[in-house]
Amino acid sequence: MWWIRERNSGHGNSRNSWNSQIPGRGQPGQGSGSGARVERTDGGVRVLVVEDEQYMARVIELGLRRDAMAVDVVHDGEAALEKLSVYDYDAVVLDRDLPVVHGDEVCRRIVAQGLECRVLMLTAAGRLGDKVEGLGLGADDYLAKPFDFPELVARLRALYRRSPLSHAPVLTFADLAFDTHRRRVTRAGTEIRLTPKEMAVLELLMRADGGVLGADYLLDKAWDAHAGPYTNAVRLVVHTLRKKLGEPRLVHTAISTGYYLEAA
Repeated sequence: MWWIRERNSGHGNSRNSWNSQIPGRGQPGQGSGSGARVERTDGGVRVLVVEDEQYMARVIELGLRRDAMAVDVVHDGEAALEKLSVYDYDAVVLDRDLPVVHGDEVCRRIVAQGLECRVLMLTAAGRLGDKVEGLGLGADDYLAKPFDFPELVARLRALYRRSPLSHAPVLTFADLAFDTHRRRVTRAGTEIRLTPKEMAVLELLMRADGGVLGADYLLDKAWDAHAGPYTNAVRLVVHTLRKKLGEPRLVHTAISTGYYLEAA
């Protein structure tokens, strides 16, 4: 299990211990994932992490990206409100004790503006009264530090499944099946190993059920805010996805329009 803990002065270098707790760190043969706009998906979930402790924010960012989520990170409440005014997020991991604009006020504004993103408050204040107060502000869930990282991922996905636009856990198209809970893709019963980005793009295409999705749309859904509009990342991911899915081809190109699924 991976644990993320607060800094504890006088008890050694917590940064070194955190480094081994990032999913994929310290394990041979594994690297960190990679992750710009969104609206809603499950595999293409886009999360805003608002955490003033920069190293902890980085730990959360890397872990969520390894789970095929697109992640943006800010370190104060004002920056969070700016991001929320520009992008559509599926979920916000919100530290309560933030500089500039307090996390409580950020949560109030999310609710007052009717934003559809789910709010998971992440804070060192784990007493029952603090939890009740946080939920009373409009947060959808509350997780106290230190926490078990898989629990954070599970809570985020559970929040999304409870959203008005939640989706079935297992997607199917022709002989292709995608278990979005277990992050497992099979074709004709044979498992196919995909990268997090390939999974995110495939899930978007499967949810479109044959509809054409433009490269800009896929970029907005499955990449973070650092992905430039002129990147060829989508084309490259679609290319490798096609190869891994095999024949007969399922992923097709609509010239000058985008990509779609179609069975032979």
